[in-house]
Amino acid sequence: MNRPQLFGNSFWSTAVRSLRWLVPVAPLLLTACQPALLNPKGPIAHADMIILVDSLAVMLAIVVPTILATVAFAWWYRAGNKKATYLPDWEFSGRIEMIVWAIPTMTIVLLGGVIWIGAHQLDPAQPIASNEPAIEIQVVSLDWKWLFIYPEQRVASINQLTVPAGRPLHFTLTSSSVMNTFFVPQLGSMIYTMNGMQTELYLQADAPGIFRGMSGHYSGEGFSDMHFEVKALASEDFARWINTTRDHGPTLDAAGYTALAEQSINLPPSTYGSVDRDLFKQIVSQQLKSGPGPELAREGIAGKPEIKQ
Repeated sequence: MNRPQLFGNSFWSTAVRSLRWLVPVAPLLLTACQPALLNPKGPIAHADMIILVDSLAVMLAIVVPTILATVAFAWWYRAGNKKATYLPDWEFSGRIEMIVWAIPTMTIVLLGGVIWIGAHQLDPAQPIASNEPAIEIQVVSLDWKWLFIYPEQRVASINQLTVPAGRPLHFTLTSSSVMNTFFVPQLGSMIYTMNGMQTELYLQADAPGIFRGMSGHYSGEGFSDMHFEVKALASEDFARWINTTRDHGPTLDAAGYTALAEQSINLPPSTYGSVDRDLFKQIVSQQLKSGPGPELAREGIAGKPEIKQ
């Protein structure tokens, strides 16, 4: 009796042709993917990559032998191998038990050691050793944009982070509304921003360049566009940018921040020529009104205040 076919021959021939086209096309599709985590441009990102590679190597030490052993057992105990011993009454082997438990235990110990050492060496609040003093940058995640304040230079920028290359960066971060995350993959570790609280993070760009920064935590309708550009400049170029910024742009005070905290999507990069000295403290201590968060956006869709484009 013939078995019913779920799909006809034409289906399978079409599927095979599609797979043939996928092979040459796949590399072209992947060219848009940048391996940022494996292309570090700073000491913290480089240390993160080493931890990632070491962890992968430790896990492969058990995964690869397990795969090989599975294939070897299947081949040895195949039906046609008369040399394979059949032991239906076999119950226990101390040596096999020791191997079965020792390998995962060693893997856990090695992974735990890598994580333990890395967690202490890469403490976000631990300064980076350098002959240059760290530049202070205050970061506020808003709906849905990033505010960067340079308290020593008394300037600020929106959705664009300009930093000097080769100099440690000390970030102090908070959120105007919901929890978010600050992440520049090629420079280093991700860290949370929280309303009414502040976190710390040290990063550094080894050389001039342009890097992608982003939000790594879903925070509402505008989350997908909540990214920014990091420009690492030579020291003299950074000083020139500060002087140019200081001479142009409005002042960012409490009233300006309140207007900025309103929800907006795809806000173009801009700068402020001066900043209220205590603005960041007022944001963290919630002396200034917090941002609306994602709920207002849902109300806006229903006919209440709408999201600005």
